[in-house]
Amino acid sequence: MAPVSDLLQLPQNERLALAIALWDSLDDEARDGALPIDSALCAQLDRRWAAHLANPGAAVPWDEVRSQLGLG
Repeated sequence: MAPVSDLLQLPQNERLALAIALWDSLDDEARDGALPIDSALCAQLDRRWAAHLANPGAAVPWDEVRSQLGLG
């Protein structure tokens, strides 16, 4: 495994791809406990979820987002 200092020298897009790959490698339980969610963020997520339920056709699939970002 490469030292973190070497990984930090990667180009920005490669560091981002690595970060996403690491995040995607976590199971749901690890992800749920990784980031605390305060009440304001929870309310924003609820609003976005309601907007999605009202118009699910407006959603962009994750694979498409990754492609647009040049991540694969």
